[in-house]
Order: sequence, then C-alpha cells, then structure tokens
Amino acid sequence: MKGRWADAGACELGRLIGDLSVDPVELLDDVIQAVRSHPNADEIYVRVTEDRAYPEAEAASRRARAGMRLSMLDGVPISWKDLFDTAGIATEAGSLLLKGRVPRQDAVVVQRATALGLVFLGKTHLSELAFSGLGLNPVVATPPCINDSAAVPGGSSSGAAASIAFGLAPAAIGSDTGGSVRVPAAFNDLVGLKTTSGLLPLSGVVPLCNKFDTVGPLARNVEDASAILSALAGNGRPPDLQGGRLDRMRFLVPDEALEGVRDRPRRGFDRAIEAIRSAGARVVQRSVPAIGDAWPLSGELYSTEAYARWMDAIEARPELMFREIRDRFRSGRDVLGTTYIRVSSRLDDLRAQYRESTAGYDAVLTPTSPILPPEKDRLLADRNYYVAENLLALRNTRIGNLMEVPALTLPTGVPSTGVMLLGKPFGEVRLLKVGSEIEKLLG
Repeated sequence: MKGRWADAGACELGRLIGDLSVDPVELLDDVIQAVRSHPNADEIYVRVTEDRAYPEAEAASRRARAGMRLSMLDGVPISWKDLFDTAGIATEAGSLLLKGRVPRQDAVVVQRATALGLVFLGKTHLSELAFSGLGLNPVVATPPCINDSAAVPGGSSSGAAASIAFGLAPAAIGSDTGGSVRVPAAFNDLVGLKTTSGLLPLSGVVPLCNKFDTVGPLARNVEDASAILSALAGNGRPPDLQGGRLDRMRFLVPDEALEGVRDRPRRGFDRAIEAIRSAGARVVQRSVPAIGDAWPLSGELYSTEAYARWMDAIEARPELMFREIRDRFRSGRDVLGTTYIRVSSRLDDLRAQYRESTAGYDAVLTPTSPILPPEKDRLLADRNYYVAENLLALRNTRIGNLMEVPALTLPTGVPSTGVMLLGKPFGEVRLLKVGSEIEKLLG
C-alpha cells in the first residue's frame, strides 16, 4: 500500500479496507509517515493525533477482519480543522487567544464520525478564529497552496485543503461561514461542500457567527464529500448519486456573480459552462437582484456578531492577533443593535426573493471565487490589498451563506479555479447528485 494512498480518495480506501486489500493500521502508518517526512507538515498540521488514531485504526482493523464494519469509511483517516473540540486534545482555532485550550469532550460531529469508524488523523491550521477567506495566518502558521508556493491557500479551512492537496490526508473536515470550505477547495483544486445552516450540529465547534456557521467536508471528489457528509450526520450509508440527467436540467448564472471575475477564474468557469451546455443542459444567464442587494449587508451582520462573541478575549490581549483579523472583528464594534436587527430582517426578505427567483432551476452556477490565490508577501505588506482581496475571495461564496442554501464547489480543470453550484435549502443530496454529473464532464 505504500505510496498508493496519496492519490486515493476516502471511499476508494474504504472499499479497499472492506475487501481486506488494505489494513487500517498499515494505512495509518503510511499516512503518518508521509506527514512526518513532508517539508510543509508543520505549516499544515497543528498536531497529528497518533495516541488517538492508532487505537481507532486497530479497532477498525478488527472489525474489517470480522466482517463487522460500521460504515464505508470505517478505518479511513481524516483530518479536522482545529476548531472542532476534542476531549483531552487542545483546540485553539488558529489563535494565540485560545492557546492551551483543552476541551473535555468531542464536538458532536466528531462523536458521530468516530462512532462510524472514521480515524481521527490530526488537526489542521486555519485563519485566526476562522475569520478570513485567504488562509494567511502569520501569528501561528500559513499552509502552502498546491499551485503556487508564493501564494496563500485560501481560508479559513486552509490546512484542511492543504492536507488533501499535498497527499497528507484522504479527506478533511472544515467549517464555512462565508466561504471557508469552498475558497480553499477551489484554490487547491478540490471538492468542497458548504451545508445548509442547521443541517449539522455546531455543538463543540468554536463559533464565529452562529447565524452563518456551518460544517462541511473537503475531498478529492463528490462521492467522498457525500460519504463524509453522511458520517457527520450520523448515517453510515451515503446516498446513491447515480441517475442524474444533465440534458433534463436547467441552470441559472447570475449576472452579479460574473462582475469583476479575473481572467483565469473566468476561463475555468466558461470551460465548465461549455461542458454543461454540451451535455444538453439549459443554462440561462440573467440578473438576480437579491444577490447584489444582500452583499452590502455582510459587514454589519458578520462583524457585529463575531465581535460580540469575541470582544472580551480580543480586547484583553489585542497584541496577540494579526492586525487585519483584529481590525475586521473590531469593525463590528460600533454597530447599533437596532441596525443589526433591521439588517437581519432585510436579509430575510432578500432570501425569500432569491428563492423565488431561482425556484425553477436545478442549481445556480457561479465562479467559486473571482480571484486566484493572492501572494503572501504582498498581503502582509499592503493593507489595502489584503482587505480588497479578502472581500473578493469571499464575494461569490457568501451568496450561499447569505441565502442559507447549500453550495458545492468543483475543480474546473484550470488550476486554482472552481465552479460553484448553489442548491435549495436542505437539498444537499440533490445538489451532490447534480455535482456528480458535472464532475464527470470536467474530469
């Protein structure tokens, strides 16, 4: 098995474990050895949890030999973003403000995954307190981008994406508040799923904005994302993704999501749209005004809730934070309660308008991010550049969070670019089925 696992997906490994071609302990040995020998391992993983992983792998090995596996992914090692609580293992959310924080029990989604046999491989780096779409974290660590060593990997689930892209995990679990699963997935040529708010429990997940926080997988392919989602939901049997017919589907491309998209992301998106049309699907492009009307509400909604939650910790030790992240939190400091309530009510109205406008389509399609991964050094040197690129990176992905719908990003075949599919609330299975068909076209 040595060397083979690096390109294998989670479900592929699960099938190999199931037919006894791969032993979970030997697989874990290979993965951990790859991590230990990788030059960027410390920039990707906060810690590898060997003391937890080996007993879990040994138990999975016994179940496999006895024909008593708990799920398709029983025995497969998975990395986790370091904001999911783990009993007796530090969970610090990429911030020195939480240095030494050791939870007493696992997050609920961790409990569910463990109950279905997924092996807890380790915890990955992220943007401080998950409040950036770029993945730049000069305070703790910035993981690399698979396509450009001088660029950031996307955030905030930066290490989660890098762990897969660099062959140091078959799949990963991240969180998405404004694009934090999908941006790093797109920048690193992966599949990423943002789930509907409320689908998966947030108990034991370090919070940013409960109104928008979600949990979701990053993976090599749609099948893996689907299987991991099922595990996080406590279901060991992933849905059947077969049977989708693109020639019977209708898709909507909003004008708003194409504004200012840079050349290479637009080229990747156009490649995806051409393939979808060639398969017989109908693709309509028109304005969806609710999107443009919702974007300006983001600052008051996100920063206000984020600062309200973290202000005591931030103001007690502000010097411990990267200034751009600290300033982004503080931008919510002076928003009035009446303003926040008014803006929240306005968003509810816009969500209803958006759902009415998109009701007749199988999915809404956009470029995942309008930009490519920005340069680390320039982000550190130029504050205006940092702010502008961070907002642009998250512009299109925020549509899914603002409109409270699931969203799936797929690689386009053009490096560091993605095509995003936005579905209906709690329509993850349908969205994954559509995504599986588009994935076949894009290779």
